Amino acid sequence: MKTISRHFYGDSEKTAFSISIVENMKEDYGLFVWPCSIVLAEYVWQHKLRFSGNNVVELGAGTCLPGLVAAKVGSNVTLTDDANRLEVLENMRGVCELNNLKCEVLGLTWGVWDASIFSLHPKIILGADVLYDARAFDDLFATVTFLLQSNPGSVFITTYHNRSGHHLIEFLMVKWGLKCVKLLDGFSLLPSDKAARLSGNIQLAEIILNHEQIEETSSSGAR
Repeated sequence: MKTISRHFYGDSEKTAFSISIVENMKEDYGLFVWPCSIVLAEYVWQHKLRFSGNNVVELGAGTCLPGLVAAKVGSNVTLTDDANRLEVLENMRGVCELNNLKCEVLGLTWGVWDASIFSLHPKIILGADVLYDARAFDDLFATVTFLLQSNPGSVFITTYHNRSGHHLIEFLMVKWGLKCVKLLDGFSLLPSDKAARLSGNIQLAEIILNHEQIEETSSSGAR
């Protein structure tokens, strides 16, 4: 069953806009808007000057609300999802057309080193609710780490449900030589009307390369 949801941003006639998302509630989990996407999209809107003019890649984009908001505020956006999820990728193209936004749509499977990943040069990497399947965490962080290493000064901004504390994400960041430079309660970002429609413990984290750890590892290896 397909529906179209509308998501509104801005509070004046000059800046206000909406994003329309095609959802299919009975199909793949990549075909409806998760709460983490709403939080991350709001963060993009609130920091629109930071995003404007920058290259942005959304990983595991699904219905791609954060990426579309980034495109709306002036980012050069590439929307990605698993290369094998053809229905999701096609839905992403349709949503771009529906909102009259020009975004590149790319099949990108985490942990797979094909031509698609080498074509990406993001300043900002987005990921909403990409930390949901522990079996995919290493592939995800391998992909994120590669993009951060290949694009100096870039950052990974992700929202996730904090179901079991921060210990797992802390372990993964240490494992992959990353560090969190900002951690926020997702609900603190939302206007009251949007927050009232969501539930759960949603966190937003900004993650960068941990250069100190990388240098220590390099020094140890050189001895």
